[in-house]
Amino acid sequence: MTSLISQNAIPKDRAKKIKRKAPKEPLLLEDKQEVEVRPEPDSDVSVMTKNKKERKEESGRLEIEQEREMKKLESFLFGSLHSPVEFGKDSEEEPREGVDDPALFFTDRSANSKLSVYEEDEKFLEESNDGRGPKERKPVWLDEEEERTHVNIAKVKRLRKLRTEEDESVISGSVYVSRLRAQHVKMNPSTDWAQLDSRERKYRSDDEDSDEENGAVVARDYKDVRGVDDVLRTTEDLVVKSSAKLLPGLLEYSRLVDANAEDPSNGPITSVQFHRNAQLLLTGGLDRRLRFFQIDGKRNTKIQSIFVDDCPIRKASFLPDGSQVIIAGRRKFFYSFDLVKAKMDKIGPLTGREEKSLEVFEVSPDSSTIAFLGNEGYILLVSSKTKELIGTLKMNGTARSLAFSNDGQHLLTSGGDGQIYHWDLRTRACFHKAVDEGCITGTALCTTPSGNLFAAGSDSGIVNIYNGDEFLGGKRKPIKTIESLTTKVDFMKFNNDAQVLAISSSMKKNSLKLIHVPSFTVFSNWPPQNRTLQYPRCLDFSPGGGFMAMGNAAGKVLLYKLNHYNLSEGDVPVRCVCYAKPIGEMVVHSGVGMDAWGIVATL
Repeated sequence: MTSLISQNAIPKDRAKKIKRKAPKEPLLLEDKQEVEVRPEPDSDVSVMTKNKKERKEESGRLEIEQEREMKKLESFLFGSLHSPVEFGKDSEEEPREGVDDPALFFTDRSANSKLSVYEEDEKFLEESNDGRGPKERKPVWLDEEEERTHVNIAKVKRLRKLRTEEDESVISGSVYVSRLRAQHVKMNPSTDWAQLDSRERKYRSDDEDSDEENGAVVARDYKDVRGVDDVLRTTEDLVVKSSAKLLPGLLEYSRLVDANAEDPSNGPITSVQFHRNAQLLLTGGLDRRLRFFQIDGKRNTKIQSIFVDDCPIRKASFLPDGSQVIIAGRRKFFYSFDLVKAKMDKIGPLTGREEKSLEVFEVSPDSSTIAFLGNEGYILLVSSKTKELIGTLKMNGTARSLAFSNDGQHLLTSGGDGQIYHWDLRTRACFHKAVDEGCITGTALCTTPSGNLFAAGSDSGIVNIYNGDEFLGGKRKPIKTIESLTTKVDFMKFNNDAQVLAISSSMKKNSLKLIHVPSFTVFSNWPPQNRTLQYPRCLDFSPGGGFMAMGNAAGKVLLYKLNHYNLSEGDVPVRCVCYAKPIGEMVVHSGVGMDAWGIVATL
């Protein structure tokens, strides 16, 4: 017995290998008898492992083939929608005969057209066969019964609207389907932005102005839309503020430090003006002082103050070339301050004239002529070089306001007779005269720096905006009538690009309105509700449009920044250096970004 056991015994390491390869689940018999697991020879074990590997490989191949068949079936039924294209890899699928595109869905193109689907397909096929148009895929399936079916649309009342002719009655099934679709589109218009068209799209801009405001302008019939699509692929601003148009409604602005915070006026401010070539602001008032400030929006440093002993300043203005300042009041004379030579000159009284006040004047854009309002409807023309009287113009009524055209060759005047006069300064003759609609007495005139618009204000608070060419051509009706003010219009001013018009009245608090010129509407958030402007007297915009300064009767010059406009070179702060001269004199020389000039004041 022991010999038999010893002969059948196996080594321990071989027994362990056999145990590892034993099945995980025990074999159970119905009679629940234990089965003795006997080891097999080495050859039988190797055959079993080989068979298992073959079965696994075969099952894997079957799974791959089944998955491939499923993908092939999905691609055949649903196209590329459920079988995305992998770029850079060749498709392993076999090509299908007669199919040019894997997407075999039928595309209904009759939603936006009255043509039937079949007529459109025939049309596209003809284009592709001729080589003139893009190649279109054919529909996968056509219903032949539609061609054989006939529908009588004259019998049913609700179908009679599908007729194209009065005596039409029987139509084919395909035509019937096409007309039903066209009727559905007519009753339920589709959304343009949701339409997907495989053909080349043609962009047409019905409102070119709104497209320019949004920063993306597409020419008519423009086919290359790649540049337009690239707009949404970048994080850059869609609107460039410097070149975009100002939008109506709300005006974006910021309140800055008062322009004359370092030296407020002791009397009402009557004149405010920015220097055309520099970051310099001039202020003048009834306290007889002319002040110059360097405007940066933070400190607004005072540069110089000039005291005019015998003339309360009613108006002070730079010459457009920036070389001189004209100062006038209710006197027979006026002053000219030369910024280059630093010299103050007193001019007047004018030869042959008896005017006791020269407080209202305007300077021509070419800096050649100064026009003063005189007595009894006279306008006095003075040379800016010689400061001598070179001519006069005579109105029928009293002269109340005047303004030069943007080229400086024409002069507009208005007054007590309610008419607007156009004068040619070369011949010094009136070549046009017309009544300002609804005006009894004209009190203010203003022209745009560029363009042909002009505004006329009256003593009733009405402001009429006219087109210059149409007004001279005989059209007397204004483009727009502004009725925002209820008291006499004292002051009006267009900004540099004529998109904003400021109108004010000194007879009422906060009586200052800003008009959006392109739409002729008033900005609803101006004047500010939480701050008082007092009694506004004068206003000016900086050369680049970035700053707006307003002088009031309280002796303050309020400064605002218009956020829509970028600060131009003329609005960039400059550095000024002061040099001391002999006692009683001060000279201010310019720094970078300014023309060479100096100011001398005798104290």
